[in-house]
Amino acid sequence: MSDTPVIGVLALQGDVREHLVALAVADAVARPVRRPEELAEVDGLVLPGGESTTISKLAVLFGVMEPLRARVRDGMPVYGTCAGMIMLADKILDPRSGQETIGGIDMIVRRNAFGRQNESFEAAVDVEGVEGAPVEGVFIRAPWVESVGAAAEVLAEHDGHIVAVRQGNALATSFHPELTGDHRVHRLFADMVRANRAAESL
Repeated sequence: MSDTPVIGVLALQGDVREHLVALAVADAVARPVRRPEELAEVDGLVLPGGESTTISKLAVLFGVMEPLRARVRDGMPVYGTCAGMIMLADKILDPRSGQETIGGIDMIVRRNAFGRQNESFEAAVDVEGVEGAPVEGVFIRAPWVESVGAAAEVLAEHDGHIVAVRQGNALATSFHPELTGDHRVHRLFADMVRANRAAESL
């Protein structure tokens, strides 16, 4: 079995291309995923930023929501950025009408917590598990995590708010590392996918 993981990016909305580039730099085979048959062919999945309500409705429309929930429950590694973090939350504090999540991380998330589009900012974030200098985080209408359950591990905070969380094979950041040219968070996720493939092959 090749050591190169195949990692999909949910390509319904958001900065898909930037994630594909970052994953390729992290030594993964990166593919866009829109349909259940494409989801079935990947070892892990990135849920990009965008508008979480729109992504949720499109995931249902494309028939990928239930297969995605099933694979996350079964332990497929998944990484969500910004709107992707909201999608991985077991609970949203202020959901829009009809908004669904995939779940997978025992956390409560507040949408758009850091402000509107014109209040976007960059900040250096110390992320546990990422070696070297702090990660430059781009926060665009970003959520934050109000609270986490016992199974979830807080990896980073900014200004007193939780902005990176991991629970088992699920990873989430409220910021966008794919927009900075620093691909260490994607490398961390690719390593999670490799470790999961190795465990499954035993």
